[in-house]
Amino acid sequence: MLEVLVVDDDPMVASVHSGFVEAVGGCTVVGTARTGTEALEMVQRLRPDVVLLDLYLPDVSGLEVLSRLRSAGADVEVVVISAAREAATVREALHGGVAGYLIKPFEARQLAERLQRVQAARRALAPEVLDQADVDRALGIPAAPAGPSPRAAAALPKGLSPETADLVAGALDGASAAVSASEVAEGLGLSRVAVRRYLEHFVAERRARVRLRYGGGRPERLYEWNR
Repeated sequence: MLEVLVVDDDPMVASVHSGFVEAVGGCTVVGTARTGTEALEMVQRLRPDVVLLDLYLPDVSGLEVLSRLRSAGADVEVVVISAAREAATVREALHGGVAGYLIKPFEARQLAERLQRVQAARRALAPEVLDQADVDRALGIPAAPAGPSPRAAAALPKGLSPETADLVAGALDGASAAVSASEVAEGLGLSRVAVRRYLEHFVAERRARVRLRYGGGRPERLYEWNR
């Protein structure tokens, strides 16, 4: 359960934000603070996982609260929720290590996304020893898309793309019998001329073989993947 402290000097706004938090699965509000001093005291006493921090507070600024939390080594994530939109303010908050910055007014789903990102980061950092994928998940970096499969990994002639080569190779490898360029093209929604270039390339690379099917006119070339 992600425990959240809501900090805002307006009780009605704090109540709305608390409702947003409670609507997120795995999140609960453990307290609300109306001043920076009260927020610092409640962080020390309640040990929340996340602080939703307004920057315009009556005693000290939210940025000062953030600075004091970092100086004290508080193990807490901070999501700024403020009307402040000046670039210098946002930069200072980011340098302070905030986990998110929402400009008022915002939608409940936007806060939910930030809290879910914190949850995902905590899960990624749970193992004592991490791999690169764990670190990337904690930083919110999406996984890199998979590259072309080994079927199409060889160097391609000019004008042929690895992505399309992988599609054609996959269709040919998955066919239960020899197929023509027209049949492959129809299945993939590509032009027959383009597909045939890829098929002939695979034949030249000896990753596929070709045979002729004779009919009433010109023989048709049929392709099979060399398994």
